[in-house]
Formats: sequence, structure tokens, C-alpha cells
Amino acid sequence: MITSKSNPKIKNVVKLQKSSERREQNRIIIEGRREIERAVACGFVVDTLFICNEILSAEVNIEANTIEEVNLEVFEKIAYREGSDGLLAVAIPKYADLKDFKPKKNPLIIVLETVEKPGNLGAVMRTADAAGVDAVIIADPRTDLFNPNAIRASIGTIFSVPLFSCSSEECIEWLKANDIKIYCTYLKASIDYLEADFREGSAIVMGTEATGISDIWVEAADQNLIIPMNGIADSLNVSVTTAIVVFEAIRQRRSC
Repeated sequence: MITSKSNPKIKNVVKLQKSSERREQNRIIIEGRREIERAVACGFVVDTLFICNEILSAEVNIEANTIEEVNLEVFEKIAYREGSDGLLAVAIPKYADLKDFKPKKNPLIIVLETVEKPGNLGAVMRTADAAGVDAVIIADPRTDLFNPNAIRASIGTIFSVPLFSCSSEECIEWLKANDIKIYCTYLKASIDYLEADFREGSAIVMGTEATGISDIWVEAADQNLIIPMNGIADSLNVSVTTAIVVFEAIRQRRSC
């Protein structure tokens, strides 16, 4: 059992809380039984599993290359969220190239441009998983795909949906090459999202809450969409907007 916070393995986990270290070591941190189990079920390999039996609520049956027991003081050093269940994993990420992705006929894709907040990314991944979206593409990302807070916000669904990262130019080129229509949420020259036809291959593009989508997407769009606002607010949170439009697309496809 590891009982010292100065243990090299513990120090390294603390280092991995920085994105630069995660990139350099090609490792990610996953905290929580549900999140870890979902990662493993989706083919992610757990390099090291840290277990704190003092707060563990049930028997553990998770495959890992190495299992380390730690005391409560040490676990609190490496845990990054409150109310943890005593499990934290250092895992090997899986990254895929969009150029190698072959979508099915009439796919439904979510595109997030320059997403900055890991919580928003995680929330969108929950929507993508629930709706059965074919892929999520992060264009010009400003946060790493497997940020611990994105994993937490997604409750592990970030591992279940094909996830890609590329430039906006590469994304647009891929969408057009695969005959996927581009629908951008944008306040100008837009139609009500309920008037759009999502039954063919569709990419629903979301920009940042602060500035919206960039000009390159405005110019590439087949149609701009807007969700009418009936109150004093002029927009919704990006994850909420994504869920509204995506489930309208799912509704249309089910009625075909």
C-alpha cells in the first residue's frame, strides 16, 4: 500500500492534472467507478488503477496493468473532485484521424468549434451518446479532448462516441467530401431550426458562447439555424442548444 504523498507514482498523477503532462506522457486521468468502467468497456486500457479501500463502497472488478492501494490521505492528494468513490485510473487515450473515419449513410455529426470549457464538451458528449450521434468533431480545440473535467461532465460517455480533433478547414473539407450538409447555429440569415431538414447527412455546428461561429463556418454553411428566444436572453448554453437541435434531428429521422 502506498502511504506517502511523496511516492513517485503519486507525484506523477499530480503532474498529469496538467494538459501538457498528459500530452507528453500520452496518459489521461479518469476518476470514478462509472467513468472508469465505461472507458474500459469502450476499449481504453487502464495503465494504473489506484484504489482507496477506506472509501470504496463495493468490490472492484476493473482490468488494469497495475493496481495500487493507497490510504485516504494519499488518495485525497490525487483526487480532483469531491465525493470521490475511491477509484482513480491513469489510462492510455485513444485518438483517431478524421480522414480514416468512414461514416454510414446519412450520418448525424456534431461539430464544436473552438470549445474552451471542458464542462461544455462533456455535456455535449452526453447528448451525443444519448442521441446515438455518429461522431463529434472538435474544430480548432482550445481544450484537450480527455480533460478530466470533460470526462467527469460526460460521466464517461466521452469514451463511447467517435471523437475527432482537427482544424476547421480540415473539418469542412471532410464534411463536403462526404456530402454532409452543414447547419450552423448563427443569429444572421437564419431559419428556425424546426424548419430545417435533418433527414440527410447533417453536421450541426456550434460556436463559442462568447463569439459564436467564425466566418469560415458562416461561409461554408448550407444553412444557418436559430432557436427563437421568447425572453430577454438572446442565446442558450452551447450544450443546451446542441441537445435541442440534435433531438429535433432525431425526431425527424424517426418519422421518416
